[in-house]
Amino acid sequence: MRLASLFTGGKDSVYATHLAMETGETVTHLVSMRPKRLDSWMYHSVNLHLVPLSAEALGKPLVQAETSGEKEEELEDLKKVLSGLGVDGVVSGAIASTYQRSRIERICRELGLVPVTPLWGRDPAHLLEEMIDSGMVIVVTAVAALGLDESWLGRILNHAALRALVDLSRRYGINVCGDGGEMETLVLDAPFFRKRLQVLRTEKSWEGDSGSLFVEAELVEKRL
Repeated sequence: MRLASLFTGGKDSVYATHLAMETGETVTHLVSMRPKRLDSWMYHSVNLHLVPLSAEALGKPLVQAETSGEKEEELEDLKKVLSGLGVDGVVSGAIASTYQRSRIERICRELGLVPVTPLWGRDPAHLLEEMIDSGMVIVVTAVAALGLDESWLGRILNHAALRALVDLSRRYGINVCGDGGEMETLVLDAPFFRKRLQVLRTEKSWEGDSGSLFVEAELVEKRL
């Protein structure tokens, strides 16, 4: 089956793409939507300028398109892109968001495509542990939840960070994987990447109880 993968360079989309390829399916395109609004209901918006580097690191062709970012209208923008790719299905990194999954499934029904959601319904703590154990190097690039303060921006998600997130989940009810919008991430490297992203500069932005980390990076060859 030929698949297009909804791709941001974050941990969920990268890992979902990897799992889809591991089953023997062919991911022919990575699709990145660039919302004009920062409060898009559907799409990741932090460090999208790095998506071409992430796609090259993964070794897959990238299709980028702008979207209004307006609720529901942004779905039509995605539908137009997918309709022209000649694929059989669509991979998404949805874990627990019924809003995202239901709308992607609706688009797939309308286009006659198969929705592929390899992360759906997984226990968030176990899933994040699996991502960490896979060798992915994941950095936090945005937070917006009680308990996730400015110190989380730029933090690498390792086992110590996982334990801290599990504790915050017990105390405040956050999703450990950040699937409720609590957290956004960037994958710098993975065993299945052909190259890795090397961070050149970062800049934190914090307002109220949320913030983001702007990242400048370049692709470099992987060390042997």
